[in-house]
Amino acid sequence: MESIDTAAKAPVAPGGSSGPPPAPHPARWLILAVTLSAVFMQMLDTTITMVALPSLQTDLGSTFAEIQLVVAVYSLAFACSLVTGGRLGDIHGRRKIFLIGMLGFTLASVLCGAAPGSTFLIASRALQGLCSGLMFPQVLSIIQITFSAKERPKALAMYGASMGLGTVLGPVLGGWLIELDLLGTDWRAIFYVNLPVGLIALLLGLARIPESSAEGARRLDVTGAAVLSVGLFSLILPLVIGREHDWPLWSLVLLALSPLVLAGFFGYEAALSKRADRSPLVPSGLFRERSFTVGLLISVVFFAGIPSFFMVFFMSLQIGFGYTPISAGLVSLGFAALIAVGSARSAAVVKRLGTKTLALGSGLLLVGISGVMGTLHWAGSDLHGYQLVPSLMVAGLGGGFFLAPCTGIILAGIRSREAGAASGMLATVQQVGIAIGISVAGILFFGLLGSNADGASRSALPELRGDLAAAGLSAQQQAHVITGFRNCFHDKMNQKDLTATPGSCVAVQQEVASAPVPAGTRAKVQAAVLGRAVPEARKSNFSDSFGQVAFWQIGCFGLSCLLVLALPKVRPEDVQDVPGGA
Repeated sequence: MESIDTAAKAPVAPGGSSGPPPAPHPARWLILAVTLSAVFMQMLDTTITMVALPSLQTDLGSTFAEIQLVVAVYSLAFACSLVTGGRLGDIHGRRKIFLIGMLGFTLASVLCGAAPGSTFLIASRALQGLCSGLMFPQVLSIIQITFSAKERPKALAMYGASMGLGTVLGPVLGGWLIELDLLGTDWRAIFYVNLPVGLIALLLGLARIPESSAEGARRLDVTGAAVLSVGLFSLILPLVIGREHDWPLWSLVLLALSPLVLAGFFGYEAALSKRADRSPLVPSGLFRERSFTVGLLISVVFFAGIPSFFMVFFMSLQIGFGYTPISAGLVSLGFAALIAVGSARSAAVVKRLGTKTLALGSGLLLVGISGVMGTLHWAGSDLHGYQLVPSLMVAGLGGGFFLAPCTGIILAGIRSREAGAASGMLATVQQVGIAIGISVAGILFFGLLGSNADGASRSALPELRGDLAAAGLSAQQQAHVITGFRNCFHDKMNQKDLTATPGSCVAVQQEVASAPVPAGTRAKVQAAVLGRAVPEARKSNFSDSFGQVAFWQIGCFGLSCLLVLALPKVRPEDVQDVPGGA
């Protein structure tokens, strides 16, 4: 198997190692397909479980907190292992660590699909996330040493597109697999689908991916890895499960300690970088590159936007408007399609605009999400999914313009011997951004559902009064039913698990069923309350709350747009030298 010493033979950008560039690898496009299949699977598994939560909860008899952990523990383990995974690749060989990660990820996916209970599934998802952390940072390093400077921009654009499409298509593919119910697998198919892809990638990777490592990488900085993992764990765990447990004291303590631990990590790494006999986990020289430090900030802010938007988006369509998993996923196809278009055209745009392409992408996302807000305000409870498609397409085009070139622009100038650490840190802050975004959006969304509940139920009262009068109820009986309806709706929208039925709703159902009125009247009252008033109020509530939460995403994309202005400017005539350009 051929081996490449990246520090000696593979300069990746201006400021990298000197010397003639290597000849293009003859199997480079096949290698790219193998590595991008890993990226796609990893991002897919970040979001694919979102549409499967109701099925998971029913089948496994899980609590809502356990089901939330199925989603959260993957991102938590992923983020905590990324930088360490990148450094392991630098030291022991990127091909070797990539294949170990792929094998572990594939086996963990099978374990997830075969899970007999919630605890087993959560543990398997944690293993899946850890193995993702081994694989993910190797991909950029493999791309950088496999492709020439001329071809690398196209490869990095495809890398960015794979990230975006994997994130957005997760719920679509998940809904489709659940709907198909292949061999009675139901939700388990969303994990089993990784098995054939993983096995093919393993075989092709063994045969084709060249080995590479970083010159001067001596051994793993175990202390740094442990401190970083503790810092990230302290930050992300409270964010993803704190709300479910009413923010207990331990979660607030961890949040307060996390910045101190992370500051200690960076101080320790800076001291270690000055010692010639040590190999730091994150070389402090990386942070002297303005494109890298500003790029990390941009990544945190930007990635706090898209996943959090789609979490609220799918919850609103499925729980609020009664869409099936597959129909909810199909509404987002326009976004996914335009991400592909934007990614394909991003190289030409970068050639003309340079780093301003990222500002254009953020700006289009801002316009698209604003359009979604306008549509929600205009349509209200009469919203149909297709009405959101034009705005989502604009946002998708912006996503493609941002995601495809951002990695190359941020990593421009990074020396090849630091590529693993740089790509690991970049991927880590992206996962941190996702965790922060989902946490903040979740807090806002659930809070708004509760605070907007009374107004939403009030909007359904005119029709409800008319239906109850038509059913023959007296004014006193109508008032009693309406009071029960409003109390029930208020309680349901203010609980953590929106799928549970609060006691006030059970009481209303029992009162209607036992009311001393003819059976025909009871049926009309049930139809009026459950068939019309509750769905109408629910739609109104989710529509209003979704539209208000979108201000969070607009803030993320607006700030991203402003931060792009702090990136070093790239002249159009020099853009061919910058990964992610043309």
